[in-house]
Amino acid sequence: MASPGSSAPGRVAVVGSGLIGRSWAMLFASGGFRVKLFDIEPRQVTDALVSLRKEMKTLELSGYLKGELGAEEQLSLISGCSDLREAVEGALHVQECVPENLELKRKLFAQLDKIADDHVVLSSSSSCLLPSKLFAGLAHVKQCLVAHPVNPPYYVPLVELVPHPETAPATVDRTYALMQRVGQSPVRLLREVDGFALNRLQYAVIAEAWRLVEEGVVSPGDLDLVMSDGLGLRYAFIGPLETMHLNAEGMLSYCDRYSEGMKRVLKTFGPIPEFSGVTAEKAMCVKVPDDAEHLAARRVWRDGCLMRLAQLKRQLPQ
Repeated sequence: MASPGSSAPGRVAVVGSGLIGRSWAMLFASGGFRVKLFDIEPRQVTDALVSLRKEMKTLELSGYLKGELGAEEQLSLISGCSDLREAVEGALHVQECVPENLELKRKLFAQLDKIADDHVVLSSSSSCLLPSKLFAGLAHVKQCLVAHPVNPPYYVPLVELVPHPETAPATVDRTYALMQRVGQSPVRLLREVDGFALNRLQYAVIAEAWRLVEEGVVSPGDLDLVMSDGLGLRYAFIGPLETMHLNAEGMLSYCDRYSEGMKRVLKTFGPIPEFSGVTAEKAMCVKVPDDAEHLAARRVWRDGCLMRLAQLKRQLPQ
């Protein structure tokens, strides 16, 4: 069986052919891996393959297709499958991408546990379900972990690797190497925590953004500008800890200078919002109506911006 670091990539199974599953399939194919894209509904697989072809051809024409292979070569590496055992057979890695439902995922991993060998990595795309709940009682628990991508994974490289308490270090190492091989930016969580790292940070920002709008401090449009034309520009290249370090004469200087102010402001933060009612209506983006056509068009625009930003970042010295 080929390993992620060998010269001849092996096979990967992607379980679930929705948006996340399709994105994973594109990523693995960009790294030269043969991909079995599984879905319990054959029609879903057929539709997914049609969608993949259209998207990858468009990416190639625009110069944003990842990997060294052309679109046709990458597409030839992806095949559909509606038999789970067939999809997993011979795979070095299984990436689960079914809806974010604990019982559904547990049922699927129980099936995978019965047909998996002792070498394949069983990985979930879950955004915040704890590995200790997802993989409890599995015989192959040492081979299990969460590899949480950021939506859309093809355009945003971060992947959080979150182990079960019994996950073997070699499982994390293999997955880390695999993610690097397909151009992603893996980060290791040393232990599981509810929401992982990304969503804990994201939810903290969302909660305060909601409170500022709900309390009439700032309009929804201006609130989004605070991030897109302010914090977001800086955070696209450096994180909050390095920002602190650079905004003074080092981290210790920053803490000495600003810690009292930070603690004072943090004490004024309110309770967790309900995320409903009038504020939910106010927070609707005026320039993007919430019908399917407008939302889809805006997502295409967003993905193009993310791809161009990612390309710029690759060109810059670290």
